[in-house]
Amino acid sequence: TRKRANGAVGESGFQLEKQFLLKKTNRFCHIKIMTKRFLIFGCLGWCIEILWTGFHSLLLGDGALTAKTYLWMFPIYGAAAFASPLFLAVRKSCPLWQRLGLYSVTIFLVEFAAGGLIRLATGVCPWDYGNNPLSVLGLIRLDYAPLWAALGCFFEEVSLLLAKKGELA
Repeated sequence: TRKRANGAVGESGFQLEKQFLLKKTNRFCHIKIMTKRFLIFGCLGWCIEILWTGFHSLLLGDGALTAKTYLWMFPIYGAAAFASPLFLAVRKSCPLWQRLGLYSVTIFLVEFAAGGLIRLATGVCPWDYGNNPLSVLGLIRLDYAPLWAALGCFFEEVSLLLAKKGELA
C-alpha cells in the first residue's frame, strides 16, 4: 500500500494487477473444475441410464439387452455438477433418511422441469411415462423415488471422491 496525494492509503498498481490476475486465474480454475465435473456427472448419468434400461429390457425378455438414453440427458445429469458442494454440505448436516427424501424430491423436480421444458420446446418429452398409473403428466414416475434416492446417494459419493482428489474447489 502507499499513501495517495490526498492522504488516503491505496494499493499500488502492481498489487492491484496481481490481485486481478489471481482472481482471473482462480476464475479459470473454477471454470475448468466445473467443466470436468459436468462431464463426469453427465457421463455417469448416461452410463447408469444405459445399464438401467438394458436391465429392464432383460426383464421384458429382450436377450439382446437393448438399452437407450437420450442426448437431452447428458446436460441434465451433468447439471448435478453444480450441486456437488450441496451434496457435501447436506451429507454433513442431515441423516441418511433425510438425504434420501431430499434427493428423491429434488430429482423429481428437476426431471419434471426439464421434461416440461423439452416438451414445450419440441412438442415431446423423450421419456414419456404417460401409460404408467404412477406417472405425473407423463414427466415423472412416483415409483422411481427409491431409484432417485439411490442416484442422489451415488452422486453424493462421487462428489466426496472428487473433493478428496482435489477436484472440488
